[in-house]
Amino acid sequence: MFTIEHDFDATVITLVDEGATSAEALREDVIITAFEDCVTLRQFDPQRDEEVVVTLSSAQLNELAAALNLPEGVYRLGRKGAKG
Repeated sequence: MFTIEHDFDATVITLVDEGATSAEALREDVIITAFEDCVTLRQFDPQRDEEVVVTLSSAQLNELAAALNLPEGVYRLGRKGAKG
């Protein structure tokens, strides 16, 4: 399950782990906040008793999206305006 909220300066997506089976341990919610220039992913870590935050630039997010659909290897996405 997930929710989507549109705030003034960002879109907030919350991913809720409902578990595939009743025996599967549930993970904490993941909160993704998409700003104009970056995306943050936040998740509470119960072992450390603190929230973990990862920030991705727009370029990193684009590369992640592309990587999910590619086989093993090393890649560089084409850059807009690049010559040669």
